[in-house]
Amino acid sequence: MTGKRILYVEDNFQNKRLVRKILTARGFDIIEAEDGLTGVELAMNETPDLILMDISLPGIDGVEATQRIKAHNSTDKIPIIALTANAMRGDRERFIAAGCDDYLPKPISTRDLLDMIKRYLDGDAG
Repeated sequence: MTGKRILYVEDNFQNKRLVRKILTARGFDIIEAEDGLTGVELAMNETPDLILMDISLPGIDGVEATQRIKAHNSTDKIPIIALTANAMRGDRERFIAAGCDDYLPKPISTRDLLDMIKRYLDGDAG
């Protein structure tokens, strides 16, 4: 699984630092964006293997960014996992309907995050 490129779209410094540490320690190449628009641009230009998308972002939010990424033929197959503190009833369904492939509530569990990433990168999701 090492060498896979993950785009992480997150505006919170502590969250970015934690996830970067978890993923780089396991050999992933991390690309970071601090807002939704930059996330969309990086998805188009870098074509990562997977995207971790915060929902509450400055500018366009993660839902809008996901919809823009999924609207392009070059990026519509990239798995997008929503990572968000929005753990309200119905949120998972809303994020999936917007184009996210899956959802993990914050605070994230390292094990759950790695298991979900592995499932999508190995093609066992769905």
